[in-house]
Amino acid sequence: MNQPVPADYPALLSDIKQRVRHAQVRAVLAANAELIRLYWDIGALIETRQRQEGWGSAVIPRLAADLRNELPEEKGFSERNIKRMLAFHREYPHLGTEKVPQTVAPIPADLLLSLPWGHHAELMAKVKALPIRQWYMQATLSQGWSRHTLLAQIDTAAHARQGQATSNFALRLPEPESDLARQALKDPYVFDFLTLEAGFHERELETGLVAHLEKFLLELGQGFAFVGRQHHLDVGGQDFYLDLLFYHLKLRCFVVIDLKRGDFKPEYAGKMNFYCSVVDEQLRHPSDQPTIGLILCQQPNRILAEYTLRGVDTPIGVSGYELTRALPQALQSSLPSIEDIERELQGGEA
Repeated sequence: MNQPVPADYPALLSDIKQRVRHAQVRAVLAANAELIRLYWDIGALIETRQRQEGWGSAVIPRLAADLRNELPEEKGFSERNIKRMLAFHREYPHLGTEKVPQTVAPIPADLLLSLPWGHHAELMAKVKALPIRQWYMQATLSQGWSRHTLLAQIDTAAHARQGQATSNFALRLPEPESDLARQALKDPYVFDFLTLEAGFHERELETGLVAHLEKFLLELGQGFAFVGRQHHLDVGGQDFYLDLLFYHLKLRCFVVIDLKRGDFKPEYAGKMNFYCSVVDEQLRHPSDQPTIGLILCQQPNRILAEYTLRGVDTPIGVSGYELTRALPQALQSSLPSIEDIERELQGGEA
């Protein structure tokens, strides 16, 4: 231990640590894939018995009880979970076959085997359309969503909001950067983790987003790195302040976010164009892509924004934001109206 360490020893140590971590990750992924295959196989066995020998659904509670007695140390074989295994096999029958008919476009097997079982259970229960379900699977893996985060993204219909911001990216950015930038933005953004009263000030919104930065970054999506709030710019001896400044690690560019209450106004784009130009001049590295601006309004007015952005040289997107989640239409229709409540109260007093 007292002998001098070779000059390249730190590099060796770093290389070994990286290899160990990679091996650990591969082991976890392999174990997960084996578990998913096991559950699929169990579902296939039950399906075969039900189809060939006429077994009814009553066999599943018996099977759950017997497995609990025979294998008490093993978890995951409750009646509910065994039913999920059967459903999993029925949802993805191609998982156990080498060849898939060309007329079928199933979710790829490697994607199914990469996702944790708990995520599969939630997706089967809450997302019925397979293309949308596949979108959430891919997003989960690319962004590292936990089960709780996945449920929150499903509840806010993240798949329908991604890439929907009004922008001039197609005019101001080359391919494929323009498409990547478009997919990086949403419309609307949902900030339901904030508690702001009606008539709030823009600075209150900004403060709340920074105070809940982790949730804000989660809503923004993968790749956004927080640089600062009220970032100071000195232009011609005058002081200017950016509401929020981010750097996008995938797009390799700064992203300026300007927060606005109420409707979108054309003059917002001129101000954002100025901000982005200054950031390009003062902060942008020669290897960075052009700075992108994102104007967040309560009512973005897509038509007005489209006309405005056509004449702006800087790549800018315009999106809305919501402070509360809208109720699903089915739930809205089931809620009593004010008139219904009044009639009920009057009937009770009589």
